[in-house]
Parts: sequence; structure tokens; C-alpha cells
Amino acid sequence: MRIAIPTEGRKGLEERIAYHFGRSKTYTIIDEDKNTVEIIDNTSEHMGGSGLPPELLEKKGVKIVLCRAIGPKAVNLLQEKGIKVYTTNAETVKQALNEMKSKARNLQ
Repeated sequence: MRIAIPTEGRKGLEERIAYHFGRSKTYTIIDEDKNTVEIIDNTSEHMGGSGLPPELLEKKGVKIVLCRAIGPKAVNLLQEKGIKVYTTNAETVKQALNEMKSKARNLQ
């Protein structure tokens, strides 16, 4: 499964999570099946490019977005593309992933 987190830069698991989903500088994508980390630039229209962040993440095969804050329009667009959205108060990518895994274990 591929998980995307809006981030401020390119430090991988140690990177700080961006507060604003659509205006983050990068998206850190964790592929749990392949145990890889990929960092992509936010090339959406929010950053002077084209398209919207949900389209960018859909093309990368993302199935879950973990973020600190996100507007209802972005949530709807992500959900239309089959991408689940979860919020976190974590500061870093690693903390957010650990939080998600802990919650998943508690649900079992």
C-alpha cells in the first residue's frame, strides 16, 4: 500500500509534515509493500504547475493520505479517486506512520 504525506522538504522519514496539504513543497510516499520511500515535488497548480494534488497522488498509486490539515474540497477529490484521508498531529513522517500503525494494531 502506498501512503502519501505532505512534507516541507526531502528528508524522508525525518521530514516535518507540512501544515497545508495542497501547498506543501513535497509529498513523501511510503510504499509499505516494497519498503521504499519516494519524495516527489508538488507540481500542482498551487505551486505554479498544473493539475491538483489529488491527481498527482493518484498517478503515483497512493491509497492513503496522512496530513495535518486538509480542506473539504481536497478530501472529496481524494475520496473520489479512492484515496482514504486521515489526519494526524504528528510532527514528522516517521511519527505519523508509527501513530497509524499503532491505531491499526489497536483495532485488531
